[in-house]
Amino acid sequence: MKSFLKTCTALTVALSFSGQAMAQEMLKEIGKGEGQVNIIAWPGYIERGETDKAYDWVSDFEKSSGCKVNVKTAATSDEMVALMNEGGFDLVTASGDASLRLVAGKRVQPVNVDLIKSWGTVDERLQNAPWFTVDKVHYGVPYQWGPNVLMYNTDVFKEAPKSWNVVFEAMDFPDGKPNKGRVQAYDGPIHIADAANYLMAHKPDLGIKDPYELNEDQYKAALDLLRVQRTLAGRYWHDAMIQVDDFKNEGVVASGSWPFQVNLLKSEKQPIASTIPEEGATGWADTTMMHVDAANPNCAYMWMEHSLSPKVQGDLAAWFGSNPAVPAACKGNELLTDEGCKTNGFEDFAKIKFWKTPVAKCASQGECVPYYRWVSDYIGVIGGR
Repeated sequence: MKSFLKTCTALTVALSFSGQAMAQEMLKEIGKGEGQVNIIAWPGYIERGETDKAYDWVSDFEKSSGCKVNVKTAATSDEMVALMNEGGFDLVTASGDASLRLVAGKRVQPVNVDLIKSWGTVDERLQNAPWFTVDKVHYGVPYQWGPNVLMYNTDVFKEAPKSWNVVFEAMDFPDGKPNKGRVQAYDGPIHIADAANYLMAHKPDLGIKDPYELNEDQYKAALDLLRVQRTLAGRYWHDAMIQVDDFKNEGVVASGSWPFQVNLLKSEKQPIASTIPEEGATGWADTTMMHVDAANPNCAYMWMEHSLSPKVQGDLAAWFGSNPAVPAACKGNELLTDEGCKTNGFEDFAKIKFWKTPVAKCASQGECVPYYRWVSDYIGVIGGR
């Protein structure tokens, strides 16, 4: 709750901009590294072998570039926006529900893709994606993408749940016990889109075409569903490691999650699996974006180039359970294996409803509920209102 309250003001300011790209001066050439690069990243996104020696894409970069990598992890997109507003960072691995806010708020600068030698290797589906490209100007470099999965305990569910109803509606699970207190929900207002996605399938009369573009009636229905979920959820999670502990020790058996937690629990031999239910799923496509006042731009560009190496992309996809932004990473990576991309859903790109920032003027129906209301109303839902 405190994380929401701290970011509300920053979010409102960012969203007050029109969203028109402001073309700052782009770097023309990469010079000598400044000695460090400061990055805001999702947990598990930048590893130096401290968790598992096999997963380290930082050490070699530091040796070859002379740029020390300093990482600040953030648990939600709202936290990332708040940190970028505060300043002091060079890069951020922003998801689609944060990236355009950062552009509109003038917190990030255009990236000169001509200086990124590996740009041509980026998946064509991502190169000009609307969540980081404005007026044909690129505000970052694609990093990874994937779905928000339904994680479940295989001792309770002998077969994968077919629907997201296990976390949205009161019921008894296959072990005969109620789901109340044994499920979780994501601690971020973008979770409203998960409710809308569920309603798209179960209440088609609402006419929802895009879970991020909701009129007043559609939005009210999503909030009502989330109020039901509020009576069931034992915790609203935003810390991946706390969610892992909850599944191990606190009796949680089903929740929306990221492949990162699924893989980590599996590696510890926990009875855990994941699925994308019949309603489909929301998802994230993350972009490495550069702060408008980056103090270490040369090291930042060096890192962005390094991040697109097939080895880094493949190792990260194997570790996080995500999909690489560089298709070449899908073959020949020892950790990911040649089947890893298929397993992680590389071919399901078109099925994922990628996170984006809800705006008042929307494509599907003209007038929609903007994100600042998602923020305040989701605080209310969590608070029992």
